[in-house]
Amino acid sequence: MNILIVEDDDRIADFLCRGLRAEGHRVQRAADGPSGLALARDAARQQLAQDDPTVLVLDLMLPGLSGLEICQALRTAQVGLPILMLTAQGSLEDRVNGLRLGADDYLCKPFDFEELLARLEALARRGRDFRPTAPTRLCVADLELDRDRMQASRGGQALPLTARELALLELLMSAPGRLFSRERILANVWGTSEDPLTNVVDVYIRRLRARIDREGAPALIHTVRGLGYRLEAPPPDPG
Repeated sequence: MNILIVEDDDRIADFLCRGLRAEGHRVQRAADGPSGLALARDAARQQLAQDDPTVLVLDLMLPGLSGLEICQALRTAQVGLPILMLTAQGSLEDRVNGLRLGADDYLCKPFDFEELLARLEALARRGRDFRPTAPTRLCVADLELDRDRMQASRGGQALPLTARELALLELLMSAPGRLFSRERILANVWGTSEDPLTNVVDVYIRRLRARIDREGAPALIHTVRGLGYRLEAPPPDPG
């Protein structure tokens, strides 16, 4: 197998890399969220040229982007890379959130190496439908999101967005015109079915609007009162 490890703990990552290489597998490692997302996307694009399956071992708590955010970004981009969540957070809610966002399996720390190996082998056998040609750039009107670099711009001007704001923007841009309820946004962006803060979705939507729908530019983010939000291009000018 080609195994991708996204783990910020050097001790755990070194243990995994040495053990998996000793079993004859190819191993690549990233130590933070953005690097891990880039590594997974690169592997997905190369999948058709490889005979061996690729599996992603993804820690939940990572700097830059969390494991849940990475998982959500990959599945939104229709990347079918098999994902094993590896984390110290072992509550039922944590496991459910990871699986709902597209993870294929879940293993809690501390873990037995033989069990990890067996789960990875099962994921490799099961396989998934890879779609490496999924678009890496999303565009709605003059708003663009580069999924590889996780950078957004409007009218050619870069937008200074946080990781959470980028994840929210990617969700909205993945289906222009689709109405996203607050509950669906919470599940996809925060990995929870309950609001961890008061009106956190509304707060982040306001922050996105302040950066995207600047004065003089047509509004792209729209509120459907009581139902949720959608992002769509303005109608064409009849003139």
